[in-house]
Amino acid sequence: MCTEPEAGPPISLMAVAELRDILTALERGQGPTAIAALMAIDPRSWQAIEHRLAAVGTDLRTALLTTAPGAPVLRHLL
Repeated sequence: MCTEPEAGPPISLMAVAELRDILTALERGQGPTAIAALMAIDPRSWQAIEHRLAAVGTDLRTALLTTAPGAPVLRHLL
């Protein structure tokens, strides 16, 4: 029987935009911009992000390293 995974706390729309900005900044090599976007994410959204990353077997650090320029795609899942 297939069950629906627990959704966990919601991620705010602002946090989703910040995540997009983080990934864009990392892609462009703009570390300070990425850090500023990380700091802007609200605590409840952080919990939701951590919950979802844990569900796929990773953490934020690993996920961000995966997006670094030249990193193999989905390296953390191989």
